[in-house]
Amino acid sequence: MNLSGSICALATPFRSQDGFPVDFDAFGRLIDYQIDGGTRALVAAGSTGEAAMLDDAEFSELVGFAVARSAGRVPVLAGTGQQSTRSTIEQTRRAADAGADAALVVTPPYVRPTQEGLYRHFVEVAEHGGLPVVLYNVPGRTACDLMPETVERLIGHERIVGIKEARSEPERMARLLAIRPAHGFAVLSGDDPTFVRAMLAGADGVVSVAANVAPAALQALAEACAARQHERALALDARLGDLYTLLGAEPNPIPVKWCLARLDLGSAELRLPLTRLSAVHHPQAEAVLAAVGLAEPQRATA
Repeated sequence: MNLSGSICALATPFRSQDGFPVDFDAFGRLIDYQIDGGTRALVAAGSTGEAAMLDDAEFSELVGFAVARSAGRVPVLAGTGQQSTRSTIEQTRRAADAGADAALVVTPPYVRPTQEGLYRHFVEVAEHGGLPVVLYNVPGRTACDLMPETVERLIGHERIVGIKEARSEPERMARLLAIRPAHGFAVLSGDDPTFVRAMLAGADGVVSVAANVAPAALQALAEACAARQHERALALDARLGDLYTLLGAEPNPIPVKWCLARLDLGSAELRLPLTRLSAVHHPQAEAVLAAVGLAEPQRATA
């Protein structure tokens, strides 16, 4: 399994009906849009996919659908991180049963374990979850920071195959790249606005929210980085700057789901406590989609 280039953290489309059931027709179109655009791997039921709002049956069905629709064309990772080690192992086993290729396992949110607790947590998941594990560090969401020293201890486990690092500081990425072995462990950025800097420094790829909206552009940018085409990469990245800003206007995945609705890739519905993109941002969103060539300017209707 080669984890590199642009990897899309898929949104989960919901229908505009009571309970907002998963819209598998739209989800299938989104998956096809990604693969046609060159996306190298998919993450189903991550934070962008509103995993916290899915019940166990929906989780299994969503991951299984992504695996079936992808049909081996790209790897499918499932977001399986929970607050406890036991529940994370159970969720990882569900993902394995659904056919996922790997688990993207976030540090346990809210409980704030020590570094030793994090080490033991990830080892247990790797040994008992039934899937290769990609570590996921996003302190802004979890109030928990997986330190490079702990990552270095975990790298030696044969079933721990990479990390998605969402901290944007160049010093953090440099430390991870310094401890990365020659083979078998992928270092991935989890921050769209700074992933070019990370890849030009040597990171393998990005797990991207923006790829939902512009998969071909994100993969072209990742390829430019991998080829060390610095000027081309920086120029392509500059064209996407307003998109990155838009997608951070309100908490993820609120803006990206509005954009996907404009692209006929699902409704803008989210499950509470998340709500639709505020109307004040609609003109900006329309302008950004038009500027990157994804939609004709018009008054927002989603």
